This record gives sequence, structure tokens and C-alpha cells, in this order.
Amino acid sequence: MRRRRSPRPSPQPTVIGNGESKMDRYWKIEAISMYNLKRGPSEGKLFHDKGRGNGYVLTYGGKRFYLSGDTEGIPEMKALKNIDVAFVCMNLPYTMPPDEAAEAVRAFKPKVVYPYHYRGSDVKAFESALAGSGVQVKLVDWYYK
Repeated sequence: MRRRRSPRPSPQPTVIGNGESKMDRYWKIEAISMYNLKRGPSEGKLFHDKGRGNGYVLTYGGKRFYLSGDTEGIPEMKALKNIDVAFVCMNLPYTMPPDEAAEAVRAFKPKVVYPYHYRGSDVKAFESALAGSGVQVKLVDWYYK
């Protein structure tokens, strides 16, 4: 009679908060704050309060990737360094318009930026605002038609 092996326990995900980091095999994961500075559903309320969620910097094989999460052009984003590829959202009213997104990207100067979560935003205006900055803008149609 063959013995059944008990299944291996699944690894439990580790939650990390703003400013924390961890290693997961070959990836370094850094949690970057994501929040609104001025936009919200009503006076005195923000769509995303500081501490509610994260953007992330993922490092793998010496390459650094930034995923902004739903945020505005916050100081934590503008202070990023050595980003190879950035994914930056721009979706009013929840995040920021293309001009603010471009201003934030100019501050941290990734090598390449992909706008995402932009439905209804003028991504060409974002691209134009970054002309001459040295940041390569890649436009992708993420939305199903």
C-alpha cells in the first residue's frame, strides 16, 4: 500500500507597509507610498489616504521597476532613484492628469515609462510633456475593445 504524502503548505503572502522592503527569492520588493494629495470624493476627503496602499519598486537582476499604484505626484515618487522602467497611472479623478504625471516622472527620470490606468486621459499630452526629458515614453493600449 502506498502512503499518501501530505500536501506542502502554501507559502503565506507577506504584507509589507509603506517604506518597508523584503526579498522574495530573486526579487527585492520595496513598498512605496501611494496616496492623494488633493483629490477626493468630497471636501476634506481623499480617494486614497496615506498608508492605505502601496506602489512598488521591484528589483530583479540589477533592473529596477516602479509600479505607481493609484497615486498623485507625491514626494516619495519624485524622490525615486535609478528606475529603469516605470508604470505610472493617470486617471482622473482618482489619481492625476497627464501634466502632473509628466511632472512627477521628470523628477525621478526613469529610463522608460509606460502610462497605465489612464482610460479617458490624453496619453499623447503626457508623451509631449516628456519630450526632450531623456525619458522614453512607451504607449500601450491596455484596454480591451
